[in-house]
Amino acid sequence: MKITRITSHVLQYDLPSELGYSQQYYTRRTAHIVEVETDEGITGWGECFGPGNVAIANRTIVEQVIQPLVLGMNPLDRDVVWHKVYNLLRDHGQKGMPLQSLSGVDIALWDIAGKVAGLPLCQLAGGRHRDRVQAYGYGMMLKRQSVADHIARFRDEAAMIRDMGFAATKMKVGLGPRDDVKLCAAVREGVGADFRFMVDANHCYTTADAFHVGRALDELDAYWFEEPVAPEDLDGYRELRAGLKVNISGGEAEFNRWGWRQILENRGLDIAQPEVCALGGISEYLRVLALAHAHHTPVVNHVWGSAIAVATNLHLLAAMPPLPGGLFPWEPLLEFDTTDNKFRDDLLAEPLDIQGQVKATGGYVAIPEGPGLGVTPDRDFLKHYAI
Repeated sequence: MKITRITSHVLQYDLPSELGYSQQYYTRRTAHIVEVETDEGITGWGECFGPGNVAIANRTIVEQVIQPLVLGMNPLDRDVVWHKVYNLLRDHGQKGMPLQSLSGVDIALWDIAGKVAGLPLCQLAGGRHRDRVQAYGYGMMLKRQSVADHIARFRDEAAMIRDMGFAATKMKVGLGPRDDVKLCAAVREGVGADFRFMVDANHCYTTADAFHVGRALDELDAYWFEEPVAPEDLDGYRELRAGLKVNISGGEAEFNRWGWRQILENRGLDIAQPEVCALGGISEYLRVLALAHAHHTPVVNHVWGSAIAVATNLHLLAAMPPLPGGLFPWEPLLEFDTTDNKFRDDLLAEPLDIQGQVKATGGYVAIPEGPGLGVTPDRDFLKHYAI
């Protein structure tokens, strides 16, 4: 079997309303789907992390840089492909967009392997430790409105996500430390005393400001405090973990096993959040997962993107060993964005219907059953939203 073609499908549409987080506002949803074709008619699907113009730039890397390096190679030699591409791009990009681009190709190769073997991805990755995964719903994005309007909206939206059946919820912050504390208090009020809620800062704070917000989160009994400081500030992560009760999480902006080795050896995370569509794909994700567990650090995958990313992560969460083992082990969660996302809800020929599953099961999502990822994009949909 040989790789004959790699195609990037960059999709985009206008959102019904503007959304924001601590770094920017955005009005469009973008996704980058990768298709790998073979001479035996078996096609694999993957996804590259990256919004907007990043996705457009990554398309060039996938088609003009990576494709010429791997045409004619056996897609089942996915680790050989991975190291060939990484080694030849090492001088030009050990992190960032080259790794995001390689991620999409690698995920597609695992999809092909599953289809050849007639096995779902989770079995290729080691087997099912669980047949379903609890999901948490995140929302409560920033908008161009007053602090008072944010507070009222966050309180109501948090309660709505709880009532949708999700096991927990996550909010955004970024208005400034003092106003962010008010938002967090509103979310706690909205979900009640016993419901888990998490806070995502998207690395907008200095260490001092993160301590200010983090001490409030200790009092509010938040479950985790995500990306409180810049991903480069490893000392800040370690200081926050040592000084706060709330779990410190992060890692979505880190790449490959070498970057993750630094984070984990620094002991600054209570919960690791690798992004499989960015750090180097499934091949590299499994190495990062092993590193995290070797450092006794539980993992909750970062998930952002289309139904391809969701399906990939469902398989990886199913195959994740419990840490630690026992009768009642710590269990991972599936991250689910509750905001408008056609590329998650309508991309597939047979949609996953995550929200329907959550409502019907009290917060759980089943693992796709078919070979490989177990999902197939609708080609008419791809053509309609392609840019």
